[in-house]
Amino acid sequence: MTKKILFIGDSITDGARNEDSEGLGFGYVRMIRDYFITNYENINYQIINRGISGNRISDLAERWDRDVINLKPDYLSISIGINDVWRQLDRPEMEQIDPEKFENYYDQLLSQVKRETKAQIILMEPTIIDEDTQSIGNRMLKKYVEIVHRIADKFDAKIVLTHQAFLQYLGSNKEYKLTTDGVHMTSIGNTLMANTWLNAVEQMLEKNEGKLIM
Repeated sequence: MTKKILFIGDSITDGARNEDSEGLGFGYVRMIRDYFITNYENINYQIINRGISGNRISDLAERWDRDVINLKPDYLSISIGINDVWRQLDRPEMEQIDPEKFENYYDQLLSQVKRETKAQIILMEPTIIDEDTQSIGNRMLKKYVEIVHRIADKFDAKIVLTHQAFLQYLGSNKEYKLTTDGVHMTSIGNTLMANTWLNAVEQMLEKNEGKLIM
């Protein structure tokens, strides 16, 4: 029986999926799919990408029924929060998603998932805003990362420590960039996201679905 793994989020998840004949995009979602194909013989997962560029958590709420609930995923991976902070910096005239609103939205969305699906939830920490660990964007992002952890605890979700992985990489003073503009991923940034996701989730998948045979 095929199991669905649904990824939803913003442009980092989107990965230009509308330009891809498979609809997976060219970012970390595709890398995860390709890892399954190349490493395991008995893998039977349908990978679905529902990232949309520019989305904040309020945008996810508007399309939640269509892009999550109606698809009835077995696993739901969410990566959101970057634009909720970034819009406060580059579009201050917009109605903003402060930490309280962010947490309320997240709580409502995951409550609906628990009520209406059997999906196991995977929450990815939002990554970074600028490759300076002390940038104003990264300082603001800390509250949103903390909220993701609180929500993960409340809903018994698997947490993927992407923000921590990015900060650790940046702290090592490596010469290769993770992003093209402080937010959108280079191939190295996408690889770090995919590896961090797999390190967090792969063991859970094996426990639930049986040992994956190489």
